[in-house]
Amino acid sequence: MASDDLMVLQKVQDMMIYGYPILARFPKVEKFSLAAAIRNNIDELLELTIAAEKRYMKKTTLENMDIANEKLKKYLRVAMELKYISFHSYEVWTAKQVEIGKMIGGLIKSVNDRSKS
Repeated sequence: MASDDLMVLQKVQDMMIYGYPILARFPKVEKFSLAAAIRNNIDELLELTIAAEKRYMKKTTLENMDIANEKLKKYLRVAMELKYISFHSYEVWTAKQVEIGKMIGGLIKSVNDRSKS
């Protein structure tokens, strides 16, 4: 389980490295609203990933990670529809976000299976 946590952490960091330069190019009027909301959401996802790695009881933290990841999905869609990010950037970013979501889902399933046995 710990190596899975580390993989998710690395994927979140990779997504941050990809996304932050894109957020820096948002229009000035959006830098302190939508761009800030996306950045805060990614930061929250990173914090929750670190917390899940350190906690013994992970279920609630993993569920919160899943919620943060879903929020990010919605924010990215809005940014793309408002044309603040290109469709290509949206595709690449959401591919990273979906991969993280699948990993989170796998971790949740693993924790649920362990609690049943």
